[in-house]
Amino acid sequence: MLDQYRIIDADAHVIEPPNMWGKYLEPAFRHFAPSSDLTVAGESLLHKYSDRLRLEGAKQITQAYPVSWQNGFDAESHVRAMQHMGVDISFIYPTYFSWICAVDTMSPQLVGAFVRAYNRWLQEFCSYNPKTLRGVGVVNLHEPEEMVSELQQIVAFGWKAVFLRPNPVKGRLLSNSAYESFWFKCEELGIAVSLHEGTHCRLPSTGADRFNTRFALHACSHPMEQMMALLALIEGGVLERHPNLRIGLLEAGCSWLPYWLWRLDREYEDLHWEVAGNVKMKPSEYVRRQCFIAIEPSEPCLAQIVEFIGSENLIFGSDYPHMDHKPDVVAQMLALEKQLSKNTVQKILWDNPARFYGLE
Repeated sequence: MLDQYRIIDADAHVIEPPNMWGKYLEPAFRHFAPSSDLTVAGESLLHKYSDRLRLEGAKQITQAYPVSWQNGFDAESHVRAMQHMGVDISFIYPTYFSWICAVDTMSPQLVGAFVRAYNRWLQEFCSYNPKTLRGVGVVNLHEPEEMVSELQQIVAFGWKAVFLRPNPVKGRLLSNSAYESFWFKCEELGIAVSLHEGTHCRLPSTGADRFNTRFALHACSHPMEQMMALLALIEGGVLERHPNLRIGLLEAGCSWLPYWLWRLDREYEDLHWEVAGNVKMKPSEYVRRQCFIAIEPSEPCLAQIVEFIGSENLIFGSDYPHMDHKPDVVAQMLALEKQLSKNTVQKILWDNPARFYGLE
C-alpha cells in the first residue's frame, strides 16, 4: 500500500535463472536447455538483438535494481522491490520463456517441455510468498491439443491467469478454430487471458520485416501486435462466442485504443455484412464488455481516454524489472489523481485488475 492506495501490479516479470532449465526440463529434453547467450541447440532465440543492446539493457537493469541483480532476481528480491514500490500483489510474467515459446520453427514437443518446466519453476518461485506473488501460467500455442490440459494444471496451482503472445504461431491467428476448446475452458474456469508481446522474437512481428533497430522494432511490436490480436479475436468471433472471457492487453499503453476502436467501428458500419456471422455488435462494445488495457502513466490525453472508454477497463503494470521499467512508476501513477480523480486511480490500481484476475 502507498498513500492509502492498495496496488495490484498487473504486469511484472521474472528473469529466469540460467540453471533452472537444466533442473526443471524433463530428462529427455535437458540437452535443449538454453545457453548463456540464449541459443537452443545452436540456434538463437532472438531476432535482430545486437551486442550493444544486450550491454545497454543489462546496464539499465543493474542501475535500477542493483540488489535484485546481485541476488539473481530471486523471489525475495522481487518482494523487496514490491515493498519499495508500494505494491501489494504482483502478477508474474516471463522474460526468457516469452522468447523460447516464440520460435516458429521449434517443434511443438520441445515447446511443450519448456512450458511444463517454466510452470513448475514459477510455482516454486511464487511459493516464497503466495499471497503477494501470483503466477501467470503459460501454455503451448504450438500444440493446441495440449492447451486445455496445461490450463487445468495452471488451475491446480491456484493461478488465475494465462499468458499468450499476440503473434501468429505456425500460421495460426488467435481466432483459429484449433484454439476454440481453449477459449471455452478459459471462460468456463474464469481464467483471465493476458496478451503480451515481446520484441526480437522469431514469430511474425510487426515491423521486423523492414526495421533493424530496437528503437523501431519496440515501437512497432507492442502496440501493433496488440491491435491485430484484438482484431483477430473480434473478427474471428472469439469474443462473440465467449462473452464472459476476460482479455488483457498488456505493455502497449492505451493511447492506440481510441483510434483503433474508431477505425474498427467505422469499418463495421460499412462492412458488417462481411463479418455478420462472427461480429454481432460494434467492435468497441466487445472491448468495453470484456477487455482490460494496461496504461502507462506518462501517456498523453489519459483523461480523454477515460472519457472515451470509461474507467472500468484500465489497469496498471510496472514491467519490473525490465529495461522499460521506471523505479518511480507507482509514484507517477499516484500523481495522476490530479487529472483523473482519486476514484479513477483507485480503480486502475486495484478495482479493475482485481476484476480482471478474478480475485475474491
